[in-house]
Amino acid sequence: MTAKSADCRLYLITPPRLDDLAAFAHVLAGALDAGDVAALQIRLKDAPDDVIAAAVEVLGVIARSRDVAVILNDRPDLAARLDCDGVHVGQDDLSCAEARRIVGPGRMVGVTCHDSRHLAMEAAEAGADYVAFGAFFPTTTKEAPTTADPEILSIWQETMSLPCVAIGGITADNAAGLATAGADFIAVSAGVWEHPGGPAAAVKALNAAIAEGLAAR
Repeated sequence: MTAKSADCRLYLITPPRLDDLAAFAHVLAGALDAGDVAALQIRLKDAPDDVIAAAVEVLGVIARSRDVAVILNDRPDLAARLDCDGVHVGQDDLSCAEARRIVGPGRMVGVTCHDSRHLAMEAAEAGADYVAFGAFFPTTTKEAPTTADPEILSIWQETMSLPCVAIGGITADNAAGLATAGADFIAVSAGVWEHPGGPAAAVKALNAAIAEGLAAR
């Protein structure tokens, strides 16, 4: 999961609950086959370890067979034990440095930085592989304490080489501007799984929006 400034790719985040893992696995496969996806973040807040492990086992096979990186939310210990490609931590989770210590040098560490370049620079100095800014739009997937302006992506792209992820309320209708502004990755959850045309249609539409946004850079 790498990107240069001329690129922008889709980063999928699972729904917050997977009541039927087998059914979701089928949906995920169809979504990943519909267009370019760089990474899948398995985000199951407060789920028991065995539920998370089952999700990583089932979904990881689907993702990796399509060259999609598997990122686990919040839990560097499980990310290491379950052999995920990386972990994503928030400001209220373990520090970036501690996450790095746990997962080691061979796995990715991503850090939520809200609307703060200061937090992002601290994460970069602590060894993060990417930083995530947001929320850019209203979202019902999780509580968003901050609202970010797309300008933060442009400034980051101009001054830093570390990839940045745009997150929060992103859909096919609003993704293009974030790609234009400088996002290396566009992270989407509800905008895919709750798309009226289905997740596969959402992935196609989001890739088209990203291409439109890149053309306008």
